[in-house]
Amino acid sequence: MLESKIKVCNPLGLHARAATQLVRLASGFKSKIKLRRTDNHIFADAKSILSALTLAASKGVELKIEVEGKDESEAMQAIEEIFRKGFGEI
Repeated sequence: MLESKIKVCNPLGLHARAATQLVRLASGFKSKIKLRRTDNHIFADAKSILSALTLAASKGVELKIEVEGKDESEAMQAIEEIFRKGFGEI
C-alpha cells in the first residue's frame, strides 16, 4: 500500500466537476483508492462521486491518499498529478 498527502489547490476545491474528473481517473485503475481528510478523518472512495463529495474539501484542505493494488504506483502518480494541476482550474 502507498500513502501520500496532498493539499487541494484549486480555487473551488473538490466540487462536483473536479470530483467527477477524480472519479473517472480513479476508476481507470484496479487498485483501491481512498482519500482521507487529515483534519477530521472523514474518508472517501475515490471511485465514487457521492463519496468524494462528502469530503467537502475546499481549497487548502490536506488529504491523505491511500492506494493499494496491482497498479498502485501508476494510480498514485496520476491522482497526485490531477490534484497538483488543480483539476485544470489553475
